[in-house]
Amino acid sequence: MKEITVNANDAGQRLDKFISKTLPAVPNSLLYKYIRTKRIKVNGKRTKENYVLCKNDVVSLFVPEEFLQPKKEGAFRRIKAPVTVRYEDENVIIVHKQKGLLCHSESPSDTDTLADRIKAYLYNKGEYVPEEENSFAPALCNRIDRNTEGLVIAAKNAAALREMNAIIRCREVRKFYLAACHGLFDKREGEIRSFLEKDAANNLVTVREKPNKNTVTAVTKYRVESQNRALELSLLRVELLTGRTHQIRAQLAHIGHPLLGDGKYAVNKADRKMGYTSQSLCSYSLRFEFKSTEDKPTLAYLNGLEITTDKPDFVKLF
Repeated sequence: MKEITVNANDAGQRLDKFISKTLPAVPNSLLYKYIRTKRIKVNGKRTKENYVLCKNDVVSLFVPEEFLQPKKEGAFRRIKAPVTVRYEDENVIIVHKQKGLLCHSESPSDTDTLADRIKAYLYNKGEYVPEEENSFAPALCNRIDRNTEGLVIAAKNAAALREMNAIIRCREVRKFYLAACHGLFDKREGEIRSFLEKDAANNLVTVREKPNKNTVTAVTKYRVESQNRALELSLLRVELLTGRTHQIRAQLAHIGHPLLGDGKYAVNKADRKMGYTSQSLCSYSLRFEFKSTEDKPTLAYLNGLEITTDKPDFVKLF
């Protein structure tokens, strides 16, 4: 038998989700059986799988020993690479992700990601101690493509993670990008509204003019900041009104203005000769604009805050 005392970072989540994170060796098929047959109890009583845990609850597990091994959390400790912090407080950290760095691992060989670097940074500061956590680890709240650079938000505790995820989901963070693209625009400002169909197998999206059962709506606003007429390039300030996979890259390519260097949604042979081998795109600025602060007991103080990072290298073309 093993007992786990619920801490502040565990509280607020369902019992089944907590067990899955804390003891990942327990198969889902047995997890629900164990809860149903009282081999997993809370405070000594039978509890349903959707019970929301409270701080100081005691979860008792009467399960085979091989399932009681805690999750392995430690590879990040070997990471020495620094993180570029643009904002930090006791709840959140906003960093600049460099081009070429993954946000999360995509295969077992990906041992150095932004998520791991942030864990290492907080571990070395003494703010993250894995041995004191049952189910929580610092986590990214948003992500950008491997070869897109710029601002990414991470949460230091579970309360901040839940609130920030809700803030992003409710579009209370305005996200601005800088992008270098081919072609000169007739209008200085505009809005692109279309429908994106995702091909997960090929990590690609297709832009549709009309919706179907497989599409999602994508809305992007842009403003031309500068132009290089000799190279026929435009520098855009882009605001995402929706956050879809490859939204900026796919939509700009669809209207005839592919990003400089982008080889997925355009042919970039000439761009490579200029030294641009991947999309010229940077998540440049974030602004928190809350509809209400009453539903944000942890992060209400962020309302009105704007964070800006350094201008990307491709801006020198303008």
